[in-house]
Amino acid sequence: MTTATRKRKPADDSEAVFDQELEDLPQELRWREWMGRIEAVLFASASPVSREDLARVVGQGASVEMLIEDIQTELAGRPYELAQVAGGWMFRTKTQFADAIKAAADLGDPSLAFTEMEMRVLCAIAYHQPIDRAGLKDIFGKDVSRDLLARLRYKDLIASGPRSPRPGAPHTFVTTETFLVTFDLQSLRDLPELTSDTAACSGDTSE
Repeated sequence: MTTATRKRKPADDSEAVFDQELEDLPQELRWREWMGRIEAVLFASASPVSREDLARVVGQGASVEMLIEDIQTELAGRPYELAQVAGGWMFRTKTQFADAIKAAADLGDPSLAFTEMEMRVLCAIAYHQPIDRAGLKDIFGKDVSRDLLARLRYKDLIASGPRSPRPGAPHTFVTTETFLVTFDLQSLRDLPELTSDTAACSGDTSE
């Protein structure tokens, strides 16, 4: 299972008594409680939470989008924000604080650190997917090592795509939802236009 948006378990018996409507509360307090619930769910979740899942903690007539807009308004000026990523919502620190976070925060597992070559191959897959090893060889002018591809798989950034139409129908590679989350993208349509910088995903390789 990826670290991106996951399908939550269906409601069980204990959730059947969960009061979504809050009809005993005045309208303003009801709205504040729904905002608090959405914030709590997002704060506790390690991966983006879909609109469908957020709707399970508010009333049937409540607009999840309007509740999120109100939360975003309240977060203005804070060092973190509510962002739409990989088809869901999650809290993210603002990029302007990245250096401060690196200087003092415990960032845990550094497994998502990349070598330059890993970034180039990941970039090539992102822009040319689905692509097989022969396609990557065409881009880089040499074989891309299986070990490097295995590391990207281990980080859950790439997965197997459809079979290539080339002879032998080799596997292709595609990016994953974890890729979208890692690079703060709502979808692949959010990839930046290819420029002299992003074109750096091709070219000379040392691995």
